[in-house]
Amino acid sequence: MKKGNSTGYVAQLILVTTLLQACCATAFFVDAAPQPFVSPGYGLPGFNSMRHRSILRDEVAARLKELGNVSDSRHVLERTFLSPAALAAGRLLASWMRDAGLRTWEDELGNVHGRSDGANATAPALLLGSHLDTVIDAGKYDGALGIVTAIAAVKVLKIEGKLQQFPRPIEIIAFSDEEGIRFQTTFLGSSAIAGTFQPKHLKNVDARGISIGAALRAASHLGTLESLSTMKYEPTSVWGYVELHIEQGPVLEAHGLPLGVVEAIAGQTRLAVRVEGSQGHAGTVPMSMRKDPMIAAAQSIVAIENICTHPEKGVGGSRGATAMSTAVNHAGAIVCTVGEIHSWPGASNVIPGEVMFTIDVRSKDDSNRETNVVRIESEIRKICRKRGVGCVIERKHEANAIGCAPGLSDRLNAAAFTAMRELPPFRNNFTALEDGGFTAPTLVSGAGHDAMAMASLTQVGMLFLRCTGGVSHSPAEHVQDDDIWAGSLALLRFMEGVLGDLSQNQSA
Repeated sequence: MKKGNSTGYVAQLILVTTLLQACCATAFFVDAAPQPFVSPGYGLPGFNSMRHRSILRDEVAARLKELGNVSDSRHVLERTFLSPAALAAGRLLASWMRDAGLRTWEDELGNVHGRSDGANATAPALLLGSHLDTVIDAGKYDGALGIVTAIAAVKVLKIEGKLQQFPRPIEIIAFSDEEGIRFQTTFLGSSAIAGTFQPKHLKNVDARGISIGAALRAASHLGTLESLSTMKYEPTSVWGYVELHIEQGPVLEAHGLPLGVVEAIAGQTRLAVRVEGSQGHAGTVPMSMRKDPMIAAAQSIVAIENICTHPEKGVGGSRGATAMSTAVNHAGAIVCTVGEIHSWPGASNVIPGEVMFTIDVRSKDDSNRETNVVRIESEIRKICRKRGVGCVIERKHEANAIGCAPGLSDRLNAAAFTAMRELPPFRNNFTALEDGGFTAPTLVSGAGHDAMAMASLTQVGMLFLRCTGGVSHSPAEHVQDDDIWAGSLALLRFMEGVLGDLSQNQSA
């Protein structure tokens, strides 16, 4: 080989080697996970959120889909209190809890528990969870999201070797009944744990005439007041309750952010109305001689809408109430819904003998809610008297508005902010966070949650997760996988903050 050719060959070899090195380096940086941002006091040493994406995002999404297929109907998602599907869902959730390192059991009201004692089994416990029951024709995220994300966060703690070091017990609870669909009484599962279960509810019956007590016995529970009274947790045994839930509204989507902190939950009243008239032939009874409960019910429903659209009339009806009306209607401070209506005998050629319907009234102002519930009851009775029909109005459920604990809310806000800044889908879009002073949005919940019942037992905190279009209680209910990731990571970061308290105390 000539000298000139040898020199050219060496130069080419050096060039090729340099290019290969550059390609390898580029490939390394492309494949390497972006380094997460960790706020002071949050994040495990060396923790990489991308490494646990398969658990915090992918596994949660897959499990929610699997749970969404556990239904009493082949056509829609329906999972009501103690139904076969609800019991099957409980068993499935218990298996996932065990996978996360928790010991499990089912209590006397069908709630499913998973618990780790941590480093101090006698310390007040951190409770997390939500409900496993659904409405009829439901979406798969309402309730289930809060349970499955909590399981995922605890599973990561176990993998990181931190679950047994946690300074207090962690307990996840899948509450058996929050929606109140089957027995028209909400929060059955959480109220028993909080010690506010009403003994009269054991006699409540479903559409088939089965009582709560009988349903419990059919599910191999004792179904007695004595057995349920043993479920009550002592306030000194609980440190706090935290719940992640879909927002069920459009506010977070409008903010362009996946997470928000709940500051309060609106109070609610549920009424059951039965209007009794004279059953007759549709073709032979003259209109002027009818005592038709359907017409009285229809007129009552329109009256309910008017009352809740103009609640200022319930505050004395003064001219000065106009400003209050505008504020109330704008903020949705009171909302009323007739969600069920049934007639007997329910035939097209029969004037009904009886009509039953439900009323749901909600407000963050308890006095405002009570004032307008009384107005509704009075107006219905007035309409029934005028039309010559009877009516019976029962209050099936009453829950006062509650405020979330400021201390827990601050911790959840820090955890939510950290999760949103840490994850690639959100951390490069900080306009909304900057506008909010680097805090997550704060919301008031118009929907009821198990946190309402648990507030009678301990301090409560809630996070809301964005849902597409604000749609809920519908098969169109949807949450993006990356938003699920943010929710799971926020719960994990919250628990890491509690774990950080122990480290700070030990070093002090």
